[in-house]
Parts: sequence; C-alpha cells; structure tokens
Amino acid sequence: MTTPNTVKVKLVRSPIGCKESHRATVRGLGLRKLGSVRELQDTPAVRGMINKVSYLVQVL
Repeated sequence: MTTPNTVKVKLVRSPIGCKESHRATVRGLGLRKLGSVRELQDTPAVRGMINKVSYLVQVL
C-alpha cells in the first residue's frame, strides 16, 4: 500500500541497448531485474527520472 507521498515503480522493459544515461537512471531508481518494484518518495527529482525512462518503467 503506497502512502500519499510515495510512488511505486516497476521495471517492465530491459534497459539493454538503451543509452548509458538511461541505464544509469534505471539503476538510480533502484531497479535491477525485470519485474522489480520499488516504492520511492514522490519528489520532482524522482518524477523527472521516471519521465526520462517512461518507456522502460510502469507506475503502479
């Protein structure tokens, strides 16, 4: 269950073959394997990271 100021992010596509900066962003979000889920603080920085790799992740 997410609290009001958090967001759950799931890695749904592999970052293999993507730009190095996009791979680093996925790692910065704490996502390693496909299907991994992290609950993160809902800050402008995290939202920007999610927007950058929106084609690789899903917001739950």
